[in-house]
Amino acid sequence: MSDTLIRSHPEVPYATPTLSSSREHLVRAAAHLWRVQDASGRVLGHLRILSDPLGIRYRAERLHLGTGGFRLVGDFWRADDAVAALRNG
Repeated sequence: MSDTLIRSHPEVPYATPTLSSSREHLVRAAAHLWRVQDASGRVLGHLRILSDPLGIRYRAERLHLGTGGFRLVGDFWRADDAVAALRNG
């Protein structure tokens, strides 16, 4: 028996997605997660990056305070579409 330490590779954070609208901005919350805030600083929801065999997907989520978990709003191919779903939802 050996005492070999198994280490996982460190998680590499993605670059912050660029939004075409200046109505909202992103604040990093984790390696693949950003808070979506409007111009007044109010949090609209969260944007999460997901790996997909066809490319990067952007997931719009809202934090549910009662359970402490996230509620799915939708998965999108563009970060702007995910942010629009949070803005208009």
